[in-house]
Amino acid sequence: MLEDYIVEKSFFKRMGGTYHQEGDYFLPDLSAPELPAIGVWGQRRRRYLKEHRQTLYTALLLSGELNSNLTEIDTQVEAMLSQLIKQMAKQEGITEQLKAENQMEWVGKINNIRERAEEIINTELIYS
Repeated sequence: MLEDYIVEKSFFKRMGGTYHQEGDYFLPDLSAPELPAIGVWGQRRRRYLKEHRQTLYTALLLSGELNSNLTEIDTQVEAMLSQLIKQMAKQEGITEQLKAENQMEWVGKINNIRERAEEIINTELIYS
């Protein structure tokens, strides 16, 4: 079959690759690896790297570490965001009692804290 046409095995064949025939051609059986889901923080980091840190972006992409790096950033940011919000709410005395007594005030304060926490995260992890 294929070996009749190829005198020496290709590198792909030596590495365990297989071929399939389409018409008169033998095509390698290739499949893309399944990529992990990247959340909003990883997407922001990717966009920043691509636009402002092209060398680092290219190095991570070529080494195959880009997606794992972005997934790790996602995980770190989610943990850090949750921790920052809890700490800031505690420092400012925002309690469940306030939530029960005045929901609109509680929502406003929590949203303000979330915005400040996201700004810290953007500065320290995403855009650095």
